[in-house]
Amino acid sequence: MFSKVLIANRGAIACRVIRTLKKLGIASVAVYSEADANSLHVSLADESVCIGPAPAAESYLKADRILEAARATGAQGIHPGYGFLSENPDFSDACEAAGIAFIGPTRAQMLAFGLKHTARELAEQAGVPLLPGSGLLFGADEARREAARIGYPVMLKSTAGGGGIGMRLINSEAELDEAYASVDRLARANFKEAGIYLEKYVTAARHIEVQVFGDGRGRVLALGERDCSVQRRNQKVIEETPAPGLSAAQRAELAATAVRLMESIAYRSAGTVEFVMDADSGAFYFLEVNTRLQVEHGVTEEVTGTDLVEWMVLLASGDLTLPAAAPQPQGASIQVRLYAEDPAKNFQPSSGLLTEVRFPPGVRVETAVATGSEVPPYYDPMVAKIIVHADSRATATDKLIAALDATRVYGIETNRAYLRQILDGEVFRAGRQTTRYLNTFDYRPATFDVLEPGVQTSVQDWPGRVGYWDVGVPPSGPMDDLALRAANRLVGNPEGAAGLECTMSGPTLRFNCDTVIALTGAPTAASLDGQPVGFWQAHAVKAGATLKIGAVIDAGCRSYLAIAGGIDVPDYLGSRSTFTLGQFGGHAGRCLRLGDVLAIQPTAALPAPLELQPPTYGHHWEVAVLYGPHGAPDFFTDPDIASFFATDWEIHYNSSRTGVRLIGPKPQWARTDGGEAGLHPSNIHDNAYAIGAIDFTGDMPVILGPDGPSLGGFVCPAVVIQADLWKLGQLRPGDTLRFVPVSAATAARRLIAADTALAQADAPLALPVIAEPDTVTTPVLAALPAVGERPRVIYRQAGDAYLLIEYGPLVLDLELRFRVHALMDWLKAHPQPGIVDLTPGIRSLQVHFDARRTDRAALLAALQAAEDALPAIDDMEVPSRTVYLPLSWDDPATKLAIEKYMQSVRKDAPWCPSNIEFIRRINGLDSIDEVYRTVFDASYLVLGLGDVYLGAPVATPMDPRHRLVTTKYNPARTWTPENAVGIGGAYMCVYGMEGPGGYQFVGRTVQMWNRWNHGARGTEQFDRPWLLRFFDQVRFVPVGEEELLQLRKDFAAGRARLRIEDGVFRLADYRRFLADNAASIGTFKARQQAAFEAERERWKAAGQAEYISEADIAAAAADSELDLPEGAQLVASYVPGNIWKLLVEPGQHVKAGDPLAVVESMKMEFTVTAPADGEVLQLLCREASPVAAGQDLLILRAATH
Repeated sequence: MFSKVLIANRGAIACRVIRTLKKLGIASVAVYSEADANSLHVSLADESVCIGPAPAAESYLKADRILEAARATGAQGIHPGYGFLSENPDFSDACEAAGIAFIGPTRAQMLAFGLKHTARELAEQAGVPLLPGSGLLFGADEARREAARIGYPVMLKSTAGGGGIGMRLINSEAELDEAYASVDRLARANFKEAGIYLEKYVTAARHIEVQVFGDGRGRVLALGERDCSVQRRNQKVIEETPAPGLSAAQRAELAATAVRLMESIAYRSAGTVEFVMDADSGAFYFLEVNTRLQVEHGVTEEVTGTDLVEWMVLLASGDLTLPAAAPQPQGASIQVRLYAEDPAKNFQPSSGLLTEVRFPPGVRVETAVATGSEVPPYYDPMVAKIIVHADSRATATDKLIAALDATRVYGIETNRAYLRQILDGEVFRAGRQTTRYLNTFDYRPATFDVLEPGVQTSVQDWPGRVGYWDVGVPPSGPMDDLALRAANRLVGNPEGAAGLECTMSGPTLRFNCDTVIALTGAPTAASLDGQPVGFWQAHAVKAGATLKIGAVIDAGCRSYLAIAGGIDVPDYLGSRSTFTLGQFGGHAGRCLRLGDVLAIQPTAALPAPLELQPPTYGHHWEVAVLYGPHGAPDFFTDPDIASFFATDWEIHYNSSRTGVRLIGPKPQWARTDGGEAGLHPSNIHDNAYAIGAIDFTGDMPVILGPDGPSLGGFVCPAVVIQADLWKLGQLRPGDTLRFVPVSAATAARRLIAADTALAQADAPLALPVIAEPDTVTTPVLAALPAVGERPRVIYRQAGDAYLLIEYGPLVLDLELRFRVHALMDWLKAHPQPGIVDLTPGIRSLQVHFDARRTDRAALLAALQAAEDALPAIDDMEVPSRTVYLPLSWDDPATKLAIEKYMQSVRKDAPWCPSNIEFIRRINGLDSIDEVYRTVFDASYLVLGLGDVYLGAPVATPMDPRHRLVTTKYNPARTWTPENAVGIGGAYMCVYGMEGPGGYQFVGRTVQMWNRWNHGARGTEQFDRPWLLRFFDQVRFVPVGEEELLQLRKDFAAGRARLRIEDGVFRLADYRRFLADNAASIGTFKARQQAAFEAERERWKAAGQAEYISEADIAAAAADSELDLPEGAQLVASYVPGNIWKLLVEPGQHVKAGDPLAVVESMKMEFTVTAPADGEVLQLLCREASPVAAGQDLLILRAATH
């Protein structure tokens, strides 16, 4: 018995072999290309070796590298699987020469049968019926002569072909030259041998093959026949055993013929004798011998109860004695091959990320993919084999159809629905399939194709992804929820069905089945097959029709498309909504792209008309808000608040689903700074935000959108009420808005009114807003005074669906965080009606409740009463792991983010060009080395998760002497690299993903969030998508930038582990530590405060204390009339924004469609292209400068032809 075997293959067959090796107690060695580093076969094997780059010719066909891997790992045998080197005699010979068993037939047998023209000679000698054919061809000229002799149609084949590769059906001489060149090229690229021959093609042919196994000493068993007639482009799609419609005599004759042929050469190991059977006459002819394990071997195993891989391994090690007779088949087994291809587009290959993989129980599945796998474009397109076994063929067919219905492979196109349609068709059910059957098969996909993706089109559902705010997962969902809910109502869907959100300019879609659609939201000149399509009504769409949504005509920003039955995309954490920053949800975790295919449900029935009364869209908006959670006089001055409500704020071009930036007056502020929380008076200790909160990121307000961060350290003077949140989705750059204060009672009435109007269509969906200025008094709903150990408690209004509970003074005090923890535990033990989630901050707890079914006053009373029931925290202790994170100091990715910030946001900020130098200066440290030592010496206690999305920790050093205090970026960055490590206020944060941010960078680390490899399919350290827990302690370990890049790859895949130590954090111990070190802590804080003040004085001296307003962007108006040369034209930006890149220079010649410039707007990049061929005469803009919509960028002189 072998002790170790190497598998010289990849994918499903490698996993299949590993499974048998584990059963036998044999260690396995996987080989893999760079593209397969995260493949399932690599993780299943006991050892793995990378053998080269992605192309098969540089990896899986490199025999020397595979043998080197076998020698290095001590493998005694090599199983070749199928394809690649499985039928290569030189490789078999090299294995034997190296003293390593080749688990397959002998070199001589592979030479005899592997070259199919010599196989025909052997078959003829053994009395096997043959189709007319040629010998080995030596060029296209000879091929033409032989084809004429045999008679068209003929099959052109590679002698070493397999899996349909290197085979072409030729119907006439006109096709032969191109086909010969193609087969020759494919054969050389995929196989070592590349000879070519011809064979007569039987028009009504069935593909029947016999599974054989020989002991190499003259005994050969036939284990039944398989029907492999269901093929597309000569590639098998469905295989079954026994073959339907054969008589017992035919089966016996097929088996006897196969055994006779294979016994003639004392065949060794598994093999297959393939025949072409004439469906009309029942005669069969020799086709070829495959001297290897076949893809479809599983169906034979199912009916015979054998393990052919086990037989192969044991025979190669000298431990197998074949049974006296072949096992008798029991029942029927059918296999389908799930391919990564689009049958509706001539089987166009599909590759990419699989965002959902789910197979049903009770069936056999051979695959190497799981949720989160990448299907590379370099190899065979097979994703999985699904195999069923039943007592009868009819039962097996039904079972396989049910299995396909329960199978989910999402993220790329597959042939799943195509397979199902074949199985359920009359021809297959009757067992009448031939090899040409699929050539005329009428496939009817229930999908739509994306012909043009639009600017930013994503799948969203309502209410989105709720319940994960405490770990930084935003709800996403439609930014204008009213419009999507209405569209769903119009087509008869539940309001929460997934639809499309289209920003600024919508997609062009082709529907492949009958359906019903409705468009709502901002109006566009939409058309269906060229005919106008009205908004706010349902429309029947016929299969083949094209819907062009187009650009928003005037006012509004987002349009919505609902499709009857919804859009079928995977559920991620309870929602189908796309969160593009997190790269999950919706279709492949991103916006739609050209060529995407999305699944829907066919329907032709129009629902009853619904006369909804839609909102009107303009360029000035009035948005109802509730005052708070922060206000005057503690954060803002009374004039600040009055100005806030009296201002017509302008929408900034850099607005998006994360937040809508506003241009307007700067507050005077009630404070000079944020104390420990940061240098700017807008800074506070991190607390949870409400969706719709207007938070001041420095002097600029941002309305938090559905993709915004859950935690932040900025004050919020008001929150948009639930009934008016839809308006955020329609705000476009250049629009103005006014915040209108209303009462909680009014907010409740408006929400009921909107819900009722949607349900009953008897009232306007949106009502005018009437100001209630008397509500602008205080955002504090209640307060409890400090009593004994209990600190002061303040209950703040945070919109009509949130309460913010704050403890104690505005300082960083870990005892306050313990108090927050105690209240969270109490609420979990005593659930209150309607609570959606609880999100802790540094000294606060946000309670999110369902405004539709929660009595806020009753909840407030329960929360106040709870304070008397909370346990004393004197002796409180919590689990506290120490997590050691690798840190690449001053990483290149963070330097790039600073560079982009200086170019497109603020070039003269005091923290630029080096954040670390700024940290040194503002903390009074003598050198950069001191900053370095402080960061690596500190132990950071995790107080919150999701500070900047997806489990990102907000943590503070346990030792106050390690607390480096900084201000945050003002205004914030628009881009931050994933897992950047920063300091803001007194806190450290690891950014969970790419996105905006304001913390000062010190470096970069590994992932805080594992998108796919978590839970049951996850790695040991990701039992959930997020890595860290409340009260973990983070310690940093220095690594180089290259080492970090490798760690990031390995950690996400589960190949690398962090050092994590369990422990406990006791408040009593911490109090004692603070008391013992009080003197040195005080000295440190005094020096730090002095440096802090000195930095502020430097700002004033440099003229940086007052930040320049961004209202200057509004002044970027259309250019004055220019004296244009003859034939010249102006090329303008079609969106307002910032010039990110200029791609041309004066004098440069361009073609129509060439990119000229990239404009950054709404956190998206828009490419301005050349409208015609011509020469660039003059640039009218420069990089990093703002532009208005319609502003001219350059002068182009059209080419004369």
